[in-house]
Amino acid sequence: MLILMVLLALAALSAGAYAMGRRKARQATAGAAGRPHSLPGYHGAYVALWTGLPAAILLFAFVAFGGRIEYALISADPPPASAGITAERMATYYGDVQSVANGQSTSAVVYEGAAKTAFDAAVAHARSTDTLARLLAAAAALVLAIGGFLLAFPKLSKDFRARNRVEGLTSAVLIVCSVVAVMTTLGIVMSLLYESLRFFQAVSPLSFLFGTDWDPQIAMRTDQVMTHGAFGAIPLFAGTFLIMIIAMAVAAPVGLYSAIYLAEYAGRTTRAVVKPALEILAGVPTVVYGFFAALTVGPLFRSGFNALGAQLVGGPLNDLGLYLGQVQNQMALVAGAVMGIMLIPFVSSLSDDIINAVPQALRDGSYAMGATKSETIKRVILPAALPGVVAALLLAMSRAIGETMIVTLAAGLQAKLTANPLDTVTTVTVQIVTLLTGDTEFDNPKTLAAFGLGLTLFAITLVLNIIALRIVQKYREQYD
Repeated sequence: MLILMVLLALAALSAGAYAMGRRKARQATAGAAGRPHSLPGYHGAYVALWTGLPAAILLFAFVAFGGRIEYALISADPPPASAGITAERMATYYGDVQSVANGQSTSAVVYEGAAKTAFDAAVAHARSTDTLARLLAAAAALVLAIGGFLLAFPKLSKDFRARNRVEGLTSAVLIVCSVVAVMTTLGIVMSLLYESLRFFQAVSPLSFLFGTDWDPQIAMRTDQVMTHGAFGAIPLFAGTFLIMIIAMAVAAPVGLYSAIYLAEYAGRTTRAVVKPALEILAGVPTVVYGFFAALTVGPLFRSGFNALGAQLVGGPLNDLGLYLGQVQNQMALVAGAVMGIMLIPFVSSLSDDIINAVPQALRDGSYAMGATKSETIKRVILPAALPGVVAALLLAMSRAIGETMIVTLAAGLQAKLTANPLDTVTTVTVQIVTLLTGDTEFDNPKTLAAFGLGLTLFAITLVLNIIALRIVQKYREQYD
């Protein structure tokens, strides 16, 4: 609460500094010969930045690293030997002290006797340390704010290059943001590579990439079956791409055709009603789609296929009929169909914007040559909008590959190598969540398999992006 109040105070001080700097700049230029170098707004922004930015950086650094500093101060004062806290439990003890001191836990009940006395003393010390640290951070932030104002405000004059200073600082902030984004991506990739290498030291990459059995359970005894587990990822990727293909078979034509209708055929009133209604689908949580698939679409498909199977029994398609009679609620077709409904707004909205961005001159030229509206759409507009449409389909495809909740509720968790949409399957993302759910230790192939799956999926997605980029570049050169 104290840090939030200080941030609000900094915002008020910065606003006041901006007003004072702007007023001083206007007074300095009033009646003076020649034009000032910078507008009054730049002078105000310069003073406001010096007033609020250094203090805000200090506060954010305290929020980010204050917990570690507090932990270091707590661990510097070990409990007495009479408390009975062993070296193995020391890290847990310090963590409990910090959690209780911050009001995040009530773990004090697990300590009794001398350990309880030492724990209460440590919690009191941690609370006083935290309060003192917050007061010092708040005071330092206010001192920095006042110092920044006193440093920047006297520099304001008619010839002061405030615009250059503000734009230079803006450029520096943009560069820092870009570096943070790049470093974050690099950190994700490096951590994924490191853990994946640990996994591939225990499991052969060939058996992982080309194996057809997936059973990551590690046996507790050497005489059990699957002592070392089975880590063949082919069934997972087969299920992932099967569901993705079904979803795109639903989303691509429906989304693209609806975009063509909204962009080329619908009137203003129809467009104003249909487009927002269509985009509502994008705001529905995926868990709602999962419930819809499990409770409505799944039973509907099961009853339909079972009825069809009953009709086919004894006929020329007897084998198919017997199989259709065994259809369950969970199947790849259910997950793919519902996922396709979820992806329709992605394809439709992006494709609609892209089609509207095609220059009107191309349409007029086609009509001038005697082409009809449908011929113009097919031979002029869609080829010109193809790069953007490919990008929209790629976005929807990536969304389908990364979806988890719908697959968990509608397709099941069984890893099965099949191309039958009526079978239960699972996907890579579902297995990653399953492997990392609960108490996990990153020292066995079962848990590390999640990183191997993530790295492989990352590589496949990267290849798809490169292929799509090449397609976009080829057709963009043709129609630009």
